[in-house]
Amino acid sequence: MMDLQTMIELKSPQELALMRRAGSIVGALLERLTGLVQPGVRTADLDAEARQFLGREGAQAAFLGYRGYPAAICVSVNDEVVHGIPGPRRVKAGDVVSIDAGAVVEGFYGDAATTVIVGEVPPRVRRLVDTTRRALEAGIAQAIAGRRLSDISHAVQQTVEAEGFGVVRDFVGHGIGRAMHEEPPVPNFGPPETGPRLRPGMVLAIEPMVTLGHYGVRILPDGWTAVTTDGSLAAHFEHTVAVRDGAPDVLTRRLET
Repeated sequence: MMDLQTMIELKSPQELALMRRAGSIVGALLERLTGLVQPGVRTADLDAEARQFLGREGAQAAFLGYRGYPAAICVSVNDEVVHGIPGPRRVKAGDVVSIDAGAVVEGFYGDAATTVIVGEVPPRVRRLVDTTRRALEAGIAQAIAGRRLSDISHAVQQTVEAEGFGVVRDFVGHGIGRAMHEEPPVPNFGPPETGPRLRPGMVLAIEPMVTLGHYGVRILPDGWTAVTTDGSLAAHFEHTVAVRDGAPDVLTRRLET
């Protein structure tokens, strides 16, 4: 039986270039959608814009049709952690809106997410979102050749729990490349210095999902939307990151033209 280390696909420079193209499109899309998240906008309007944007860029929507998912993006509001399906719901002041997007270019995937605060919110809610963003950056900082996969997980958990927030266990990050979900799983919790050794060419989708209260989640009857069990707010940030000998290479930042 193969161990997890041997199941992780290493990407060539040519493949990484395609993933950077897909990732850059995702990064630009999230920037565009962030600017549209205003009171009154329907989550379906954000999805429509995403479809048009991806089409103009010559990319496919990674999520549309994946295991039957009906939209191009996920829009998760307030106590929705991930996989919220866009629809008629209108954003209002005080909402916390997480947007997850993916693109495919010549068979290679990019995947990223961001969380947007709409208007004024209590300081603790703003700290939740800021902490989730910092947790992502802490995880990315560990994505260096020679370290262990769980060093990423531990960095995320430490950052989140130091602020008293919950780290979701039921959903994790993942490897990514020719498929949206590849080996290895990338938990946001766990002890350091365990798991596969990180090697140049590994590409990981690192994605902290953080709650204001308990980390437990449940799935709504739509079969997709995950919400917190205690009704507390949630935040979600994600980047697709290539492991190198030196600094981690974030593939889903928008490329300047």
